[in-house]
Amino acid sequence: MSEPSWIELQYSPRLTVPDAAAYFQRWAESSRAAREALPHHPNLRYGPGEKETLDLFPAPQSRYLLVFIHGGYWRAFDKDDFSWLAPPLVRAGLSVAVLNYALCPAVSIAEITEQCRRAVAWLHREAPRYGVHSPLLVSGHSAGGHLTAELFATPWEAYGVPQEAFAGGIAISGLFDLEPLLQVSFNADLRLNHRSARASSPAYKRPTLKAPLLLAVGALESEEFHRQSQLLTQAWPEVCQGVLRVPEAHHFSVLDALAEPASPLWQPFL
Repeated sequence: MSEPSWIELQYSPRLTVPDAAAYFQRWAESSRAAREALPHHPNLRYGPGEKETLDLFPAPQSRYLLVFIHGGYWRAFDKDDFSWLAPPLVRAGLSVAVLNYALCPAVSIAEITEQCRRAVAWLHREAPRYGVHSPLLVSGHSAGGHLTAELFATPWEAYGVPQEAFAGGIAISGLFDLEPLLQVSFNADLRLNHRSARASSPAYKRPTLKAPLLLAVGALESEEFHRQSQLLTQAWPEVCQGVLRVPEAHHFSVLDALAEPASPLWQPFL
């Protein structure tokens, strides 16, 4: 078997973080415990697809509704792996919606993006039925960071969602130019070509939302993950004010900062 190429190593954190599997196990176990302990509305259907569901964790007197989009390179994980984010945020007065979506290669990245748009539009309409009247903060990690940026480049008037519904966004370790992924082995699942990669790259679009978008990357992440966030902050200076480097964090541990309301990720909003 040949050694992974430079680009493969840059974009494959599972190859460079030795204890990656331990994080996945902890996320799953902590999420089961969170769903058992925390009152919530599970498996709310936001669209017609089998995977178009979300879990809603309301907070009393909620300040924001955090919409979290999981990572996994658009081809792995499930909302049930990320319920662990909810308990500390609900305690801090933040309602949390954890989205599910269909995965590649069954669907394209463009279809996943559309599913996330449907989820946000659904939450804007329906969350008040569940006692959540808060402005939306969209967030995501890795592939979810990409999807967060895609939501910032969405013509929301076509979905019946006004600008003032959004308070901002947090994109962690996102991918904003997908063209480098044409060179990685797992593009066999993503099925990107030059045209579709460009069409799904937020860095080549303009933001439609005027709310602030915070970009964050773990200090220990690869050069390319840092470059990706720098690229978007240069492309979107009107909404992105620099890139937050989370100290001593790699691609998986960086997500812990989102579950800590005292972390710098939350400084623009709390």
